[in-house]
Amino acid sequence: MTQLNTAENRSRAGQPVRQRTSSNTELYSWIFMRVSGILLVLLLFGHLWIMHLIEGGVSRVNFAFVAGRLASPFWQTYDWALLFLATIHGGNGMRIIVTDYVRSPQKRFWAKMALYATAGFMLLLGTLVIVTFDPTLQG
Repeated sequence: MTQLNTAENRSRAGQPVRQRTSSNTELYSWIFMRVSGILLVLLLFGHLWIMHLIEGGVSRVNFAFVAGRLASPFWQTYDWALLFLATIHGGNGMRIIVTDYVRSPQKRFWAKMALYATAGFMLLLGTLVIVTFDPTLQG
């Protein structure tokens, strides 16, 4: 039986050392960050090339261009993949920062809950825009 408040279980700052878990959650998080980062770079360069560099660049991007793009299931999937990966990648990075720098377990819990709620809301809102976009609403 181990005691949590013994001298060997305290960090240099005098705070109790966090107990390690036996799950591979952090390993999967680390792998996800690498894979999603590579995919995001590829999707981002494709987005920049199509939206900003070819056939007139930014000047051609208007409501009709977006409506035509979102009418295609391919572009809906492409835009949703970009949205999903960016949101989850950024949320996971923020989760790591919160875990590293918020010392109080209660504050860390609530900071993570706020982060998860915000990321979930942004993902839901973006998904609703991509899926329910109606090109006939143009004024």
